[in-house]
Amino acid sequence: MKRRDFIRTSVAGATGLSLLGLPTPTWAADQVQLTILHTNDVHSRIDPYPNDGRSNAGLGGMARRAHLVKQIRSQEKNVLLLDSGDIWQGTPYFNLFDGELEYKLMTQMQYNAATLGNHDFDNGLEGLQRQLPNAGFPFLTANYDFSRTILKGRFKDYQTFVKEEVKIGVFGLGIELTGLVDSRNFGQTQYLDPLARAQEMVKQLREIEKCHLVICLSHLGYNFSNEPTKVNDQKLAREVMGIDLILGGHSHLFMAEPKKITHANGAETLINQVGKDGLYLGRLDFAFNRRTKEKNSVASAVVPVGAHVKTS
Repeated sequence: MKRRDFIRTSVAGATGLSLLGLPTPTWAADQVQLTILHTNDVHSRIDPYPNDGRSNAGLGGMARRAHLVKQIRSQEKNVLLLDSGDIWQGTPYFNLFDGELEYKLMTQMQYNAATLGNHDFDNGLEGLQRQLPNAGFPFLTANYDFSRTILKGRFKDYQTFVKEEVKIGVFGLGIELTGLVDSRNFGQTQYLDPLARAQEMVKQLREIEKCHLVICLSHLGYNFSNEPTKVNDQKLAREVMGIDLILGGHSHLFMAEPKKITHANGAETLINQVGKDGLYLGRLDFAFNRRTKEKNSVASAVVPVGAHVKTS
């Protein structure tokens, strides 16, 4: 990137900031700005946390998130809304409606894509198949092979999006299910090496699709200090060049700013994750040279989905 200044902006707990918390630079006319909004590990948290003094009291709620996303879309021209898995499991809404409500609400919010987490298998392949028609957005997963299951052909490896001639490629990677999920729930689903599949996706998206930005929706987990050989987001970032942004899940890790991994050739990979339960909305704003489509800068923000966001 020409502009190597990584702008770190967090609006969590701040006062006197706009909803976005991000100033419009003077060079904006020569740039295309792309806004990436993201969630992970929402775990069927439809309602806000009770405002009862507990940790995170009053935060979250899908109606508030929908309102926040709507406001951002009204202010920004090029927005993608993405999720990194574990949409299901965690509140009685899942037990009552088997994931139908979560998918329908995300569809109303106009999510552009999501990947699968381990808890998205909690009702088995049949339960996932039953609810997929309620999801008006694609699930992307490049390292689960469903060809021997009832879900054959139901998922994509990747999806591309174009915003003002800037082409974005998004692919998904999931965690190994064996030992984590009851084998009856994933059946003959085959787990493929995420590093090898990521390299294939980068080649496809960079060389064939000619993408200017490559994003991985990952449910691999951020890091596993007790399992050094296990693939995680940090290992993925270090070992596979060509991914601009890894939006992680599974670890429930709140990151006030993205982790930056710099490769030997100077290329950078960012890793970001915003906790769990939809308490926060992650935001990254990429600026591209309008003529060359070269990535110039990125700004990040963590936006609390809180009681100050009114839905009326």
